[in-house]
Amino acid sequence: MALALNHTKRRLAEGRIVVGFGVHHLRSIAAPVLAAATGHDYMFIDMEHGAFTMQEATQLCIAALPTGVTPIVRVCAGAIDEATRLLDNGAMGIVFPHVDTAAQARALADAFRYPPAGDRSWGGPPAIYGYQAPNVAEAQAAINAEIMIVAMLESEEAIANADAIAAVDGIDVVHIGSFDLTSEMGIAGQMGHPRLIAAYQTLADACRKHGKVMGMGGINDEVDLRRYVAMGGRFLGSGSDHSYIVSAATARQNFIRGLV
Repeated sequence: MALALNHTKRRLAEGRIVVGFGVHHLRSIAAPVLAAATGHDYMFIDMEHGAFTMQEATQLCIAALPTGVTPIVRVCAGAIDEATRLLDNGAMGIVFPHVDTAAQARALADAFRYPPAGDRSWGGPPAIYGYQAPNVAEAQAAINAEIMIVAMLESEEAIANADAIAAVDGIDVVHIGSFDLTSEMGIAGQMGHPRLIAAYQTLADACRKHGKVMGMGGINDEVDLRRYVAMGGRFLGSGSDHSYIVSAATARQNFIRGLV
């Protein structure tokens, strides 16, 4: 069976913006279908802040594969073993939070790719090959090319090390977690603050220098979005299941009640 392709990674290679559908609460396999129907590139399954079990997360990943929506999972900090199980069972990308140093980034690149690019263990034909992979060497090389590794920078230490992190082979996206970063800076939630703007500029310069994609999380205001996309942000989330429901339901209720 043919390998499922990572369309998100291909669009990023073309310099395009990719937009994710965040999932915190939806457990139904309809979630990736809804993500596809609304034009999203990838599904961001949040195991750091959402309450997903491994079983639930992997079922969503497998359900996403035939839709063309890339299943990407954010794990908890340090959960390398959990991330490799997700990759074996349908995930095509891992978002790893709280990456502060180049050494941590190298550990991710090693853990999530097969030899010779890394030291990921082979657990048999994986879900993204429909459990019918060709010979192991061919399959491992092909899978290595499809997997995305996203390193999240969420501290001032991480921003200071942005150039070294972006230089690590095997890291595809370097992504600022804006809420945690601004919280550490003492400017929680101030997405247009000069210190956050400076942090994004530092990362943008590092990504441009090393040929990496800049990601941005927690940026929702249109003015802020325009600013950071202009700097080079390409890996974005446009909202999550709960935020979509709350905003759309509120707007609809206000419209209907305003009719009388």
